[in-house]
Amino acid sequence: MAGATITVTDANFDELVLKSDKPVLVDFWAAWCGPCRQIAPSLEAIAAEHDEIIVAKLNIDENPGIAAKYGVMSIPTLNVYQGGEVAKTIVGAKPKAAIVKDLDGFIGAK
Repeated sequence: MAGATITVTDANFDELVLKSDKPVLVDFWAAWCGPCRQIAPSLEAIAAEHDEIIVAKLNIDENPGIAAKYGVMSIPTLNVYQGGEVAKTIVGAKPKAAIVKDLDGFIGAK
């Protein structure tokens, strides 16, 4: 699955994220969110460069249930799920290098 982001929904979230054997970085985003569009290329690059983590996108307008369940109040919010639990939360747009630094422990340095 390395190389591209995947799309998750309220319907497949448990299967693709919570039951994953790899850490999953979920980008909570919306089409109208400028900062979300700003970080999208960085997330695509991280997905392409790191096969030890899955990068997923969840549109909060189309899938409000999961966003509400995890208390996502502002976007972009990036949650790393490991073993079915939130292991890390990153809020706000950041440069790729800062996101990679925040993911230390989940991905190796490249």
